Amino acid sequence: MNKKLTRILATSIAAAALTSALAGCGKGSSSATTEGSTEITMWTHAAGNPAELAATQSIVDSYNKSSGAKAQIKVQAFPQESYNDSVVGAASAGNLPCIVDIDGPNVPNWAWAEYLTPLKLSADLSKNLPSTVATWEGETYAVGYGDVALSMFARKSDLAEAGIRAATIEKPWTKEEFQDALTKLKALGKWDYPLDMGTAGTGEWLPYAYSPFLQSFGGDLIDREDYQSADGALNGDNAVEWAKWFRGLADQGFMATKSGKDSTQDFLNNKSGLLYTGSWAGDKARETLGDELVVMPTVDLGNGPKIGGASWQWGVTSGCNNTDAAMDYLSYSLKPENVAAVIKATGGIPATDEAAALIPAFAEGGANRIFMEFSREYAVLRPETPAYPFIATEYGKAVQDILAGADPKAALDKAVKAIDANIKSNGGYKS
Repeated sequence: MNKKLTRILATSIAAAALTSALAGCGKGSSSATTEGSTEITMWTHAAGNPAELAATQSIVDSYNKSSGAKAQIKVQAFPQESYNDSVVGAASAGNLPCIVDIDGPNVPNWAWAEYLTPLKLSADLSKNLPSTVATWEGETYAVGYGDVALSMFARKSDLAEAGIRAATIEKPWTKEEFQDALTKLKALGKWDYPLDMGTAGTGEWLPYAYSPFLQSFGGDLIDREDYQSADGALNGDNAVEWAKWFRGLADQGFMATKSGKDSTQDFLNNKSGLLYTGSWAGDKARETLGDELVVMPTVDLGNGPKIGGASWQWGVTSGCNNTDAAMDYLSYSLKPENVAAVIKATGGIPATDEAAALIPAFAEGGANRIFMEFSREYAVLRPETPAYPFIATEYGKAVQDILAGADPKAALDKAVKAIDANIKSNGGYKS
């Protein structure tokens, strides 16, 4: 089997495995056959988010009307749940658009599949939050307008009643303090479970939300020395300790093995006392709770607090028939006022300080500035390897098995065996 066909099959399999997040797909001709050089198409997953789509369309409209526009950009939006299938199908048919959005951790898979082209932008990306710029093998392949940051939410009055100090960036909770806090919150008798960790989540939420705890224990999804094996990283002593701790949160009655579908709303409805969520929930929580809301960093489980880095980003496909125009549009879209408009619509964290200055909540002293600090201090990129979609799926299965009561070591060994076999079968995902 030739190299190109091998990659098409490998990435298609990875995409099928990761149904709720955007996985890699095979190389095809990356411009639609109906496109002319003066009109290029851009795909987005934002059809289900009217505010985000409107902000994106506004940038496109502004560019299209500008005197320097090198082509007219046409937006085609898909619901997030069907976007991946649409991309896979288009790649197989050789009918991808010029510009695509992609979940940041999956960029290496796209680049390895040889249908993303390195970005050549006039915009200066050196000022961006590191997690908003996706690279592989020394080249930049995608850039985002912002990121999101995981955190802990609580009510000030609940912490005071239980005699618990609020965690801070300077002094996050230790594992022992977290245990003590949960014990005291449970003793208040206000909730069935004092902690909501979003355990009803599926797909990319599982590695995004829970691998940072694994990393804080000292484990990881893969050995990042050469990205060729998960053995020792995902099933070593530290990883097993993480799994026992995580399952122990349920065994002690601190959290449900399957939370409600909307953890944020449950918290706001006072169904939990401590919520593990992201910056996207900050505005809604503050509107509801006002000064009662306490936003805290996640827990230091031995190696400092960790959170996942990288959100949705933009890239240019390698078969685009007007790459110059695609690069020009992306550069234009990265102007601070454009980034700020999208961030206001999505509830994310602006990629640059210039954009943050245009959003009062993220400017110096703003209520949401803390999320930028979390991102800078704690963000860990999910492994920058084309194998990531497969790793994410296997890790997700292990998380669900552990929550269901499986032996932690056995569940992690099973994931490692599958991941290592996948990497080996794809020749180490070498370029």
